[in-house]
Amino acid sequence: MRGGNCFSHVKIFISLVMKPTLLEKINYPTDLRHLSDLELKKLAIELRNETIRAVSETGGHLGSSLGVVELTVAIHSVFNTPHDKLIWDVGHQCYPHKIITGRREKMYSLRQEGGLSGFTKRSESDYDPFGAAHSSTSISAGLGFTVARDMGMATGDAIAVIGDGSISAGMAYEALNNAGAEGRRFFVILNDNEMSIAPPVGAMSKYLSSLYANQQFYTLKELAENFAKSLPGPLREGAKRARGLITGLAGGSGNTFFEDLGFSYVGPIDGHDLDQLLPVLRTVKTRSEGPVLIHCVTKKGAGYAPAETSADKYHGVSKFDVASGKQHKGKSNAPSYTSIFGQALVKEATVDEKIVAVTAAMPSGTGLNIFQDSFPGRTFDVGIAEQHAVTFCAGMAAGGLKPFCAIYSTFLQRGYDQIVHDVALQKLPVRFAIDRAGLVGADGATHAGSFDVAYLSNLPGFVVMAASDEAELMHMIRTAAEYDEGPISFRYPRGEGIGIELPERGDVLELGKGRICKEGNRVAILSFGAHLKEALDASEELEQLGISVTVADARFAKPLDVDLIKVLSENHELLITLEEGSIGGFGSHVVDWLLKNNKINNNLKVRSLFLPDKFIDQASPKVMYKEAGLDVTGITTKILDGLGIADIRSDKIKIIK
Repeated sequence: MRGGNCFSHVKIFISLVMKPTLLEKINYPTDLRHLSDLELKKLAIELRNETIRAVSETGGHLGSSLGVVELTVAIHSVFNTPHDKLIWDVGHQCYPHKIITGRREKMYSLRQEGGLSGFTKRSESDYDPFGAAHSSTSISAGLGFTVARDMGMATGDAIAVIGDGSISAGMAYEALNNAGAEGRRFFVILNDNEMSIAPPVGAMSKYLSSLYANQQFYTLKELAENFAKSLPGPLREGAKRARGLITGLAGGSGNTFFEDLGFSYVGPIDGHDLDQLLPVLRTVKTRSEGPVLIHCVTKKGAGYAPAETSADKYHGVSKFDVASGKQHKGKSNAPSYTSIFGQALVKEATVDEKIVAVTAAMPSGTGLNIFQDSFPGRTFDVGIAEQHAVTFCAGMAAGGLKPFCAIYSTFLQRGYDQIVHDVALQKLPVRFAIDRAGLVGADGATHAGSFDVAYLSNLPGFVVMAASDEAELMHMIRTAAEYDEGPISFRYPRGEGIGIELPERGDVLELGKGRICKEGNRVAILSFGAHLKEALDASEELEQLGISVTVADARFAKPLDVDLIKVLSENHELLITLEEGSIGGFGSHVVDWLLKNNKINNNLKVRSLFLPDKFIDQASPKVMYKEAGLDVTGITTKILDGLGIADIRSDKIKIIK
C-alpha cells in the first residue's frame, strides 16, 4: 500500500456530506496559521471533499490533486506564502492549492471558458509565482527565486514540489546539480507516488515528533543520517527500501543521489500524515542553511476509493458522479484519431518487423498502449524525456530500424534541438506521429499544438504532413512506414474523427501531392489538416450566395504540391490557405512560392487563415476556434472580405459579379 493507511477510517460517502465548517473560514493561507495541528487534520479532510466536489462538476486532474492535500495544507501552514514561493511542478496537483488561496468560489469554473486555469498561472494569483503545465521546471524556477532572494529581491524561501515522474527528466537533474553546487537555502519536496513503505502510522508519527521537534541539538544533517537507523524494525526496512530506490544502490546503503549532489536528504516520510509532515517542515524551515530534499511518499487519488482503485488513478477525468465515481463521458460517434493511429501502426508493424515505437510517458495518450499490447518488445516508454526520445529514435534509425516517435505537439517542442541536430541534419528516417495538433480545449494554451508545422517545415529535407480525416491518417502512417529518405511527420487532432469509412490498410501517398475534394471556379480554399470539413461546410454556405468554391486538401506542407498551387492560383479570383497552426507554417510557405513565381497579381488575391498571434485560454475547442477565426463563420467572413463583400449575415447582401 502506498503512502500508509491513514485513510482507512475515512468513509468518503459520509465525509462528503459533512459541512465544511473549517474550510469556510479559510480565505487565504494566513488563516491556516492560526489553526492547531488537530484542526489542520480536519481541514485536510474538508479540503479533499471540496476538491472531489469541484472536479466532479468540471472534470480535470483529480488523482494527482488528491495525492497532495495534506502536503498542501502543511506547506501553506508552515511557510509564509506568497512571500515564500511555492512552485508546483506541472501543476496537475494544484487544485487544493487553488481552493485555499482565495479561489474556492471560482473552482466551479475550473478549465472552463473564462474560468480558472487547470494549472498554476501567474496572472491568476500572487500564490502562483510561476506558471506551469509542462513538467520538470520547478527546481530550475525555484533556484531562480532563491538567487533573487539572496541578491536582495523581495522574496523569501522557495519550495519546489516535484513528482517522481517529473524528476526523471534531464532538466530536473540539471537543476539539482546547479542547486547543489550553489549551496543556497532551498527546499525541494519529492512527491513520490510510486514507492511503498507501508509504515504503522502511529509509530512513525511518534518517532518523527521526537526526532524532529524535541531533540534540538541535532543538526539537520545528523537528523537525516539518523532517520532510518533509529526507526523501529518494521519501519526501518520499509524506509530502507524506499531510500534504496532513490539511492540507486542495492540495499539502500550509502548516500542518496541527492546527497552526492549537495542536498540534505530527509525521508522517506508519509505524505498523507500531518503528524509527520508538520514537524519535518517546521524543522527544515528552522534549521536549514543549504539545499534540502524532503522525500514524501504519497498515493494518487488518496481518500477517494474510485480514484484509488482506478488504473489511471483518475489522472484526467470528465465530469463524474461523486457517490459512484462514474464519469459522464459523451457518446462517441467515431473512433478517436489516437486509437486509429495505434491500430494502424499495429497493421504496419505486422508486415514490417523493423517498425518500433517510442513514447515519452504517454503510452495511452498517444495510442501506443494498443501497439504495446501486440508488440511489447518493440515499444519503448522513455519517461518524461522528449529530448532523449528524439535522439534515441535517431540512433535506432541509424541502426536500420523504423522508429515512430509518438509525442504530443506541445511536448515535441522540448526536443527541437534534437530534431534539428540529431535527426534532420543527418537525414535520419525518424517518423514523428504528432498527436493533439491544433487547439485542445480545457488544457488551454499550455497544451495547444500550435507551432509544429512552423518549426518542422523550415527544416531542410523534412516531410511534413497533416491528416484531414481518419482515412488520411491511415494513409500517412503507411506512407511514413515506407519512407526511408529522411525525417517525416504527420499531425492529427485530439478527439474523435468525422466518421468516414476506413480502409483495411492505408495507401502509400505520392510525396508532395494533394487532392481536390470539390471543384468550383471563383474561390479556392487550400486546406492543410483537420479543418477540411469546416472548409467544405463554408463552401456550401458560399454556394448558397452564388459564390463557386474549390476545396483542396494539401496533405503536405513540405514538399508543397506546387502543381496544385499553380492550378488554383491561375484559375481562381481568390486563394485561401487554411491551417490549425501559427504564422510561419503552411500558408507562409504557399505565399512564399506564389511570390517567387510571380503568381500574386491583379488577377489573384491571396489570404491566409491561421491561429492568431496570441495564446488562447481554455474553452471548448469549438469556442477556441471561433475566437481564432477558424470556424465556418470565420472562413466565410475571410472569403467575403477577400472578395470585397461586407457581411455574410446580411439579408441585403448583393453578390458582386
